[in-house]
Amino acid sequence: MVRSVARYALLLALLVPCACKGSSAPGWGDGGVRPSTNLIPADEAAKVLVKVGDTSITLGDYVAALEHMDQFDRMRYQSPERRKELLNEMINVELLAQEARDKGYDKDPQTQQEVRAVLRDAMLREARKSAPKPADITADEVKAYFDAHRAEYHDPERRRVSAIVVANDAAANAVIDQAKKGLTAAQWGDLVQAKSIDPSAKEKVPVDLAGDLGLVGPPDSPRGANPRVPDAVRAAAFQIAKVGDVLPAPVHADGKVYVIRLAVKNDPQDRTMEESDRSIRVKLSQDKLRAKEDEMLAQLRTKFPVQIDDGVLGTVKVDLADAGAAGAGDAASD
Repeated sequence: MVRSVARYALLLALLVPCACKGSSAPGWGDGGVRPSTNLIPADEAAKVLVKVGDTSITLGDYVAALEHMDQFDRMRYQSPERRKELLNEMINVELLAQEARDKGYDKDPQTQQEVRAVLRDAMLREARKSAPKPADITADEVKAYFDAHRAEYHDPERRRVSAIVVANDAAANAVIDQAKKGLTAAQWGDLVQAKSIDPSAKEKVPVDLAGDLGLVGPPDSPRGANPRVPDAVRAAAFQIAKVGDVLPAPVHADGKVYVIRLAVKNDPQDRTMEESDRSIRVKLSQDKLRAKEDEMLAQLRTKFPVQIDDGVLGTVKVDLADAGAAGAGDAASD
């Protein structure tokens, strides 16, 4: 925690030089971004704790550093020795910041970008303060949302599909003849490992899970897709009558031939409002938080007009050739 506080302070100190340098009692990080505290009176907070060059670290600065820690981290600084460690950390931050400014590091684009990110997060935290927590969402809001989105709380029938992939219809029909005898899950697993040409069939999994492709919903359900299950296989799975049965015909999909078995069948279910209460509260809380952020950004775009030159933006080309060495997001112009 101390390191994160120190990094935050160092970034700010780099780009926000002390506005009152040379005055009788300049404050640490002054310039509109100094830390604040409500734990001690203003006259106490203004007392100078230590001077580093021309910059002062006040008692208020020190108390604010403690105040912005969580309770667990704050407990570490009950002894005078540990409190001195924190002060030395703050001194080190100021020493490094002053030397970095002297060397011009504050002009480095990456440093400036990191400071902007710190300031961005501070502004977003401010916007989020007034956003309601999940517990603040009223029961009427929960009910209104649930009533308007009932389809989202209906879970359609789900079926777990297991498959053997073979080279052609002749091989598929031979497997189907064996599987018609009513195999247990383990016996089917042995058949998968013996007959399937799919590499996943050779993976080290419990034998009764061999060939498992996962759950799918009905073909007409937008929430029932599974990337491991082709649409033709998904549709065929809902033609099987009983758990443990295999489809009596091979299924062709994506250039492969499948023999499919119904491993599990889960009946459709409608979740109640009580069962959905927590997830709805979290959803509405997050929506309100995003609305607060969007409102603030809209106001800022009015205060600070934004003009984008699409022509200049169109000249940017993303070079992926050395992305690993140069870092993600590097761009070069032609």
